[in-house]
Amino acid sequence: MEAEHYRQILLDLKRDLTDRINTIDRDIRHEGMTADWSEQASERENDEVLESLGNTSEQDLLKINYALKRLENGTYFNCAECGEDIPHARLELLPFTAYCVECAERIED
Repeated sequence: MEAEHYRQILLDLKRDLTDRINTIDRDIRHEGMTADWSEQASERENDEVLESLGNTSEQDLLKINYALKRLENGTYFNCAECGEDIPHARLELLPFTAYCVECAERIED
């Protein structure tokens, strides 16, 4: 069952991203922060990087949820732009993509 294969990949990615987002949120809130002021300053320096990672993870999570909806409605294997088939090799590399290579390149420009 081809659709089930991709559904499982997407669900695994979703779980991993959700875990990552939760970890980043905890780190940004500085739960369990040390009492030492110099260590706190060092820990806070990483907040900007963590926020960027969190934003990227949240964007990827939106793409995964969209891909799962596309699986449900039967459009997962077709490009959301042109309607052509998305190559399976591309879906293996980017299971949450909604576009074929040509449309993705055109959209990114």
